[in-house]
Order: sequence, then C-alpha cells, then structure tokens
Amino acid sequence: MVISMVLLIILFFQTVMNMTRAILSLFAIEMGASTFDIGMLTAVYAFFPLIFAIHAGRITDKVGDRLPVILGLLGVTVGMAFPVFLPSLLSLYISQLIVGVSAVFITVALQNLLGNVSDEHNRDRNYSYFGMSVAFGSMIGPIVAGYMGESFSFSSVFLSSIFLMIFPIFISLFIPVIKRQDKEKIYRFQSSVRLLKIPVLRNALISSALVLYSKDIFVAYFPIFAKEYDIPTSSIGWIIAIQGFAIILVRFFLNALTEKLGRDRVLIISVFIAGISFLFIPFTENIFILGALSALIGLGLGCGQPLSMTTTFNASPKSRTGEVLGLRLASNRLSQLIAPAFFGLVGSWLGIFSVFFISGTFLIGGLFAIKPHKKRKLAS
Repeated sequence: MVISMVLLIILFFQTVMNMTRAILSLFAIEMGASTFDIGMLTAVYAFFPLIFAIHAGRITDKVGDRLPVILGLLGVTVGMAFPVFLPSLLSLYISQLIVGVSAVFITVALQNLLGNVSDEHNRDRNYSYFGMSVAFGSMIGPIVAGYMGESFSFSSVFLSSIFLMIFPIFISLFIPVIKRQDKEKIYRFQSSVRLLKIPVLRNALISSALVLYSKDIFVAYFPIFAKEYDIPTSSIGWIIAIQGFAIILVRFFLNALTEKLGRDRVLIISVFIAGISFLFIPFTENIFILGALSALIGLGLGCGQPLSMTTTFNASPKSRTGEVLGLRLASNRLSQLIAPAFFGLVGSWLGIFSVFFISGTFLIGGLFAIKPHKKRKLAS
C-alpha cells in the first residue's frame, strides 16, 4: 500500500514537472528571453536544492517523510501559480526557485521512504518501479504540454498543473511517518562530505549527476533547436516524450541486463550510447530521426538513475539514509546548476548546435570518472 502511494505521488509530481519544463524555454522566449536567459532559468531550478538537499535529507530522518512531502507538494503548487497570475520572465525565475527547493524535499523523502519500507531482496525492484513512474511522468507531461501550448497557451500548462497537484497532496496525507535519526545526534556538513570517501558511493553520485544534467540540457535546449527548423510544439512534445517511453522500456529489462552484464558494464554502455546520440542531434532536422535519437538518449540515460539510487541507499549508514540521498541530490543539483549556465553561455557564443556537441562530449568523457578500477565495482 505504501509503495503504491509513493508511486502515485511521484507519477503526478513528475507529470506536472515535465509538463512545465517541456515548454519553459518556449514560454520564456515568448517573453523575450535569450539563449543565455534559458540557461540561467534552468540553472535557477537547481540553486536552492544545492544548498538545502543535505538538510532536507536530515529533516526526513528526524521528522519522518510525510511532512516534507506535503510541504514540498504545496510549494510546487504555489510555484506553478506565479507564471499564471503574474506572467513575466521574473515570475518564471521565482517559480523555478520555489519549485526547485520544494522538489528536493519531495524527492528525498519519497526515495527514503521507499528504501526503508523495502528490504535487500526487493529494493532494486521497488526503485525500478519508482524510476518507471518518473519515466511515465516524463512521457505524459511533454505530450500534454505540447498540445496545450499549441492549442491554448503556455500559461494554460502551468494552470492545469495546479489542479493536477491536488491528488498527490491528498494521497500524501496518508503516508507513514518513519523516523530514523536520533534527534540528539547532529551531523555537520563536513561529516556529510566525508561520506564521499566511500568509492562506491562517490562513483554512484558522479554517474547520477551525469544523467540528470544531460536530461535537463535536452529538455531545456531541444525546443529552441527544434523551433529553428519550425518543428511544431506538439511534435516537440512527442520527441521529448519518446525519451520517457524509452526510459520505461529499458527499465523492464534492466534487472536482466545487470544480471547478465553486471552493473558497471550496463552503466558504462548506457552513458556511451546517450553521449553518441547527443553528438548526432545537430546533423538532422528530420522529426523521425530526432525522435529515434531522443529514444536512444532515453535508453542510455534510463539505466543510470535506478542503479545509482539503489547503490546510494545500500552504501549509506542506516541511520543516515535520508542524509546520503540528500547528498546524492545535492551532487545532481550542482551539475544541474553549473551545466545550464555554462551551456547558456556556449549557446549564446557558438549557437544552439554547439550545446549538443559539447554535452555529448562531456557524457562520453565522464565515463573515465565512473569507470571502476580493478577489483572494485561501481555498484554492488
């Protein structure tokens, strides 16, 4: 029952997030934003989460998961309201700041809750279900946003997301409260950072950061690239959604792949496929080829999140699982903060096409950072 509630909450939450983020760039351009503005707008989403992610994990360990989820969902709802009632570029910045910090509490608390109600025999499976719920939201959200943005307006996407948030807020009232950390024992920031000395944990965080920043870059900059070729908004939504479908597809086979090839090899191959696909995007304007490349990116990136999630939880001290998941989210947000700002500058100087070349190069180059040494596994 608890697992079903977690999966429903994350499904609705991710649908809303992917609806709004799929058209965020186009909405901002409609308000006069430049390529650099798009990069900064994408980076703003990760700013506060980078600061608060570890604290969010500690809070969930101390007070349980229910309150952080409820407050996080309410925060996302408030954030979505700003562009609807005060439409401006500034409102989009404020919206992304609020949504970003709210999302960190939802994500850490739900991942922590799922890990704690699972055991070592079904944790991989449950995190895979979690990943599939995220992927379903990644598939549904852009399709809905594409048609709504084309038929009505970009602000209507944000308005509908407010109503969609009512259901997960209601469900969150019934999730259990599981406290894990002794309230008198307080860990300092340096103590959290020292956890990075664990090689398995460190490499899992690097791989997770690579996957997350790449997905953000694609969602932020592909609509701009597509509009230069006059690709309709609904088609842009479908191309982004295909990536979500591919993520769902690969996760059905993820357990079989890891058992046959090993987690290290699966992760390395998947990141390589995603990197090569990024490099090919600027060479075509054909909708079907772009859809195929988006699917390959989804197949590649779809393996990274559940593998790194399970590895992170298993490598965590049992009383600090929320804190370590927060550390994982902080490393993700660091990459999501730096990368969009960097690519915003690159796109302004060298053109939108360069974003995909450099992003693909970074992904492939990142393989050297996550490649396991002899006698050591990336994930165990």
